[in-house]
Amino acid sequence: MLVANLVFYSLIRTFAVDMGKIIVAGIGPGSKEDITPAVLEAVREADVIVGYKYYFQFIEAYVKEGCECIDTGMKKERERAEQAFLLAEQGKTVVVISSGDAGLYGMAPLIYEMREERSSDMEIQTLPGISAFQKAASLLGAPIGHDICIISLSDLMTPWELIERRIKAAAEGDFVTAVYNPKSHGRYWQLYRLQELFLKYRSEDTPVGYVRQAGREEQTVKITTLADFDPDDVDMFTVILIGNSQSYISLTPDPSPKGEGRKMFITPRGYYRQEAPSLEGVGRSIMIESFRTIAGELHKKDYPLDHKWALLHAIHTTADFDMENILYTDPKAVETLYNKVEDGSLKTIVTDVTMVTSGIRKGALQRLGIEAKCYLSDPRVAELTRLPSFREGLGEGLTRTQAGIRLAVEEHPDALFAFGNAPTALMELCNLIRKGKAHPAGIIAAPVGFVHVRESKHMVKPFKDIPKIIVEGRKGGSNLAATLCNAILTFDDAEQLKPGRDL
Repeated sequence: MLVANLVFYSLIRTFAVDMGKIIVAGIGPGSKEDITPAVLEAVREADVIVGYKYYFQFIEAYVKEGCECIDTGMKKERERAEQAFLLAEQGKTVVVISSGDAGLYGMAPLIYEMREERSSDMEIQTLPGISAFQKAASLLGAPIGHDICIISLSDLMTPWELIERRIKAAAEGDFVTAVYNPKSHGRYWQLYRLQELFLKYRSEDTPVGYVRQAGREEQTVKITTLADFDPDDVDMFTVILIGNSQSYISLTPDPSPKGEGRKMFITPRGYYRQEAPSLEGVGRSIMIESFRTIAGELHKKDYPLDHKWALLHAIHTTADFDMENILYTDPKAVETLYNKVEDGSLKTIVTDVTMVTSGIRKGALQRLGIEAKCYLSDPRVAELTRLPSFREGLGEGLTRTQAGIRLAVEEHPDALFAFGNAPTALMELCNLIRKGKAHPAGIIAAPVGFVHVRESKHMVKPFKDIPKIIVEGRKGGSNLAATLCNAILTFDDAEQLKPGRDL
């Protein structure tokens, strides 16, 4: 049969006076208004139009009298291409139509491959069309403002193992992702798997928009989040768009009398941030970009907001992603301490060394009416370290940082205590808490070193009623303790991921 067909094709080419041409045209997602002028002109000039019958309804008003329209049926793409070549080889202008863009999951690749298979010199022209993901994006707002990839979940011609690798790459690479062919009667679980994979790399509040029958009368548009997205709410006529780490949902004014507002899905391109230096300062602009980079590279995306805010500060200060493993915060510790600042019950931050005090933003302290103090240089410290009454039978004098904490507790027993250097100072505070002499508003435990460091941090954890932020293990430092203080003082910027106020 194959030999007979090749002979037949050869005879046609031999005896045809003028060989026609094939135009592969994308007719857009479904609305007549979304068909390009070039495609309309091709349809008007066609001798024959070949396509799936469902799509003829969108172009029938433009077909010239006498034009033959040939339906090859659903899933008959190869037969459709063969029919187009047969007719074009008879000297006819043949338009092969695809929905959306003919080059995207459409007929264009098959037509070109078949020309090579047939060793044909047939003229082929491809006319682009508006893709379904582009139409969907326009209805959702501006979700594809940055790098984007497109994935089909259909495994008819692509093994699922390969599709899953591509899904992981898109999710990990922080691409805005368009999903085609999300579901069918036989494929019900693949979209659930995609959602599961994306949640490993993206936060639960990542915007997800999906449009059914884009550009057609049955059109529906919905915006939700990655965590709340329900795969059962889509079908084969749905295109899904998943945002990147910078995408967000905005509520825009509604021109209707009710004025309830409308959700819009936006992925920033970066122009607004380019203007940011004149509004916020270059330093803050860089810090915002750094935080967004860190957030995109976190191994886990669904941290509670206040823990995530402290974590981003810690990683930004140290460039150490091990902070994901070693930064501990009590539930809502950052939020609780910020609320104490807001209601005026927290007015003092006590640090173990002056380097911590120096790293706390002076603008934030002034704006919020907070005092940051270190007693290490207090003249009374040197005297106290020599007094027997402070030695408590240990056979040795107290360290200067221990003495400083004792003085601090006498004057500010309810302060926020931040430790970035001296484990002995942290241990001293724990002893004073157990004796009922100190009642800290909170503790930041980030001393660094090799002696008593781990033990000092273990000593803090049993105080269940005190909000605590702890850098586990040997790591820590004055810079960490200071930045964690800054995270508390700026927690009201956390939701918008806009650090750097008061720089």
